[in-house]
Amino acid sequence: MLMDDDSIAHIRLLGWLSPSFPVGAFAYSHGLEAAVEAELVSDRGSLANWLDGLVRFGSARNDALLLVIAHRGVSANDPAMVTECGDLASMMFGAPELELEALGQGAAFWRTVTTSWPHEDFARWVDCLPEKGAAYPVAVGIAAAVHGIPLAAVAPAFLHAFVANGISAAIRLGVIGQTDGQHVQHDLESMVAATARDLADATLDDIGSAAVTLDVMALSHETQTTRLFRS
Repeated sequence: MLMDDDSIAHIRLLGWLSPSFPVGAFAYSHGLEAAVEAELVSDRGSLANWLDGLVRFGSARNDALLLVIAHRGVSANDPAMVTECGDLASMMFGAPELELEALGQGAAFWRTVTTSWPHEDFARWVDCLPEKGAAYPVAVGIAAAVHGIPLAAVAPAFLHAFVANGISAAIRLGVIGQTDGQHVQHDLESMVAATARDLADATLDDIGSAAVTLDVMALSHETQTTRLFRS
């Protein structure tokens, strides 16, 4: 049986956001490693609280919002919107390691998606990207819009992938085991979906973070004696 276009788009999105997609997500903990060393995250409950805060109030929320704006700009054929979004995304970092994470993954994602899933419209939108290149959420938003993947699917999948990567990092840091990791994923499902819905009509004026501890941990991570992750 042949699959319809929606099914193909969904499978494509799952592939782009899967651990096998070569963006190097496994190398980054997004400040979690420092939070573990500081004993801010030490078990299933504190990990869930950490990730919940980042998705609802912090960097993950902002990244999803930037993805929404980038997707909206491409869908509306609005280069000015995409340019403004890309410029802001390339400067919005509370620590150098977070910049490395966002721009490094963005470059890797853009390089892979434009060569493995080529589309004639990519050449047009690359002119809207800043000199540094697209931050990861902007690259995902543009690519999804170019390939006609609906925003209603992309935003929650992006946040789900962020949570999943955080759980993977916590398992490798020895904070939790695999079963507890799945409990955390389950416990945050509704929050991830609700946050994605809340951002559906957001604008760049809605950018903001109340997760200052992340920036402190990201800065602290730079001076840790031993490190498994790059952020």
